[in-house]
Amino acid sequence: MKLEKSHLSANKTIQISGSKSISNRLLILESLFNTIKIGNLSNSQDTQLLKKALSENTEIVDIHHAGTAMRFLTSYYSIQDGKTTILTGSKRMKERPIKNLVSALQNLGVDIEYMENEGFPPLKIKGRKITKTTVDVPANISSQFITSLLLIAGKLENGLEINLVGEVTSRSYIEMTLDILTKFGIKNSFTGNTIKVEPFDEHSSLMNYEVESDWSSASYYYSICALGRETLHLKSFYQESTQGDSAIAKIYEKFFGIKTIFSENEHQITLQPDPNFSYPEKIVLDMNDCPDIAQTLCVTASALHIPFEISGLGTLRVKETDRLLALYNELKKIGAETEITDLTIKSVSFGEAEENISIQTYQDHRMAMSFAPFCLIKELTIEDEDVVEKSYPMFWEDLNTILVKN
Repeated sequence: MKLEKSHLSANKTIQISGSKSISNRLLILESLFNTIKIGNLSNSQDTQLLKKALSENTEIVDIHHAGTAMRFLTSYYSIQDGKTTILTGSKRMKERPIKNLVSALQNLGVDIEYMENEGFPPLKIKGRKITKTTVDVPANISSQFITSLLLIAGKLENGLEINLVGEVTSRSYIEMTLDILTKFGIKNSFTGNTIKVEPFDEHSSLMNYEVESDWSSASYYYSICALGRETLHLKSFYQESTQGDSAIAKIYEKFFGIKTIFSENEHQITLQPDPNFSYPEKIVLDMNDCPDIAQTLCVTASALHIPFEISGLGTLRVKETDRLLALYNELKKIGAETEITDLTIKSVSFGEAEENISIQTYQDHRMAMSFAPFCLIKELTIEDEDVVEKSYPMFWEDLNTILVKN
C-alpha cells in the first residue's frame, strides 16, 4: 500500500473497537462459566479466531497466527476433562516457544505432548481434572503464559497458587487479568511474587462487560499527533484503564508534548499537541511493562530525530517476528541507524530517509501500523498491508479519514 505524503486534519474523531487483550480474556471466561455478556468485543482477527475455536467442538484447532489464542487455549483445553485436542497454527506459530506454559500444566498433572519439536506447537492435549493447587512459573517470560493459567484457575475445584520465579515481565498485563477476574467475582491476591486465585462460585448472576477500546491501537494516533501536530479525538477510553499500553498517554506527553484530555461522560480522549513543547535531548525509557508500543515510539522518535535508548524489550524477540531485528532493518529506511541487543534498542545516528521507502512488515501487524505515521514526513509504501487484520482490521480506513494528501 502506497501512503502519499500527507498532513493531519484537525479535530477528527476515531472509534476504535474493543481491546483485543481484554476481549480475549473475557471470551475464555465466558466459555468456562457462561455468566457474562460481552459488549464492544474486539473485531481483530485474533479475537475472531479465538471465538471461533471456542464455539467449535473439533479435535484439531488451528489458530493460524494468533499467539494469544494459542496460549490461552493451551490451558483451556487442559481442563476439558476427557477431551483430546490437537492445537496447531501457522509456520511462524510453530516457531514461537511455549515450553514454560506446557511445563507448568504438566506439573499440575495435565497430559500434553509436543507433536513436532520439543517446546513448540503443535500440541496434543488430553484434558483432565486438575486437583493440584500450586505451580512455579518463570516470571521473565510472556505474561500471557501466566494469564493463561489465571483464566482457568477459578474453574479448578481448589483454586490455584502461582509462584513467579525471578523478575516479573509485563506486570501490567497480569494486573489487568486479575482486575477482570475481580470484576467477574473471582477472588484473588497478588502479594510479592505469589498470585492466589480462589475457586469461583458458579451460581453468580449474569454480568454485562463493556470492553474498553484498545490502547495499543490508540498508540498509532499518538504518533500521528506527534508528527502532524493537530488535535484528534478517540472514543471509548477510560482514565482508570487497566491496559498496560495506556502508558502511551504519559510517555507521549513527556517526550513529544501530546496531552491527553479525558472526557468521562463521553468516554472520549482528546490528543492535544502542546505548541510550546521543547523536545528532549534524548529519550531513555524502560518499556518492560508496555513492550507492544515500543515500535511506535521508535518510529516517532526517528521521524523527529530525537535520540532514544529503550530497554525492557526481551519479549519482542519472540512475537509475530523478531521485532527488534525488524526495527533495526526498517528504521534504516527512514534514516535511523540503531544498535540492538536481546533487551534493548538505541539510536546511533539520524540521516536522510531513502528515496523510495518500502517497509517490510514480516507478517507483523505492529510493523505496518507503527511505520504508517511516517507518511506525514515522506511518501512510503507498506508491504503486505493486510497484516493489520490481526489486531485492527479498520486501520487503513480510519487512517484515511484523518489524513489529507499534500
